[in-house]
Amino acid sequence: MEKRTAIITCSNACLDYIDNNHYFKTFRSSIHMGDESYVDFIEITSDDFYKRLEEDKSIFPSTSYLPLGKMIEIYEDLVKEGYTEALVIPISQHMSGIYNAAQMAAKEVEGLEVTVFDSKTVAYPEAKMVLKACEMVEEGLGIPKILEELEYIRDNNKIYFAVNTLTYLVKNGRLSNASGFIGGALKIKPVLTVSKEGKVETYEKIRTFSKAVERVIELYYKETEGLDVEPFIIHANNDKTRDYIIKRLKDNDPLLKDIVVMPLTAGVGAHSGPKTIGLGYYIKK
Repeated sequence: MEKRTAIITCSNACLDYIDNNHYFKTFRSSIHMGDESYVDFIEITSDDFYKRLEEDKSIFPSTSYLPLGKMIEIYEDLVKEGYTEALVIPISQHMSGIYNAAQMAAKEVEGLEVTVFDSKTVAYPEAKMVLKACEMVEEGLGIPKILEELEYIRDNNKIYFAVNTLTYLVKNGRLSNASGFIGGALKIKPVLTVSKEGKVETYEKIRTFSKAVERVIELYYKETEGLDVEPFIIHANNDKTRDYIIKRLKDNDPLLKDIVVMPLTAGVGAHSGPKTIGLGYYIKK
């Protein structure tokens, strides 16, 4: 029997905000705001989400990943569509339970061989892995070859970001080295990063958001000097800082044409908080 490979990701890759013609399935998280719940992107977009947070400061969002039963349904739908195997590329297992849930759900389905790859990241680097996997499937390449490529992307990207408030990350338990950020210390605006293990960690403690943004740009320049990289910016409803960083990058390199820009979807923004800005790079082969 000929193998047919499906690609599955999660909504934390923010792929809903990137134009593409690839076929893949998405495990969508839900965002809970007070007594109301919304399916990420389908029922609440990033713009709507951040607007709600700005308008009502009393709202503190939380998220939950797709229930196992719904994951099983997606797997079963793929079997009905004639797929024999699936490659799942979710957010880092240190940021969400999706990775483990995807593996558990796979055990309940017959006729579909499921491989779950830990992206160890979120947003654009995760999205890049998904798009690359889709391209390779379309070229007729198998999962072993695809995994080699995904490992390269995983090992050759870096992101630094500044958050306007640590409250969301700390309260939601997404900052892995949060000790010390108690009470007034939450007013610190540190530079954060995603570690090689896939954890959100404090890289450097900084007092103001503007200084944190400058440090993020400085780190980008320092680490990409002499390298052929693909820069990307992710942001939580922060057009002003996004445009400022784009201008800085283009002023520094007038030949720079392509900068990937994507909003942080509500499922990620619920943990990072409004105005978060991230600048990262992928080292090309």
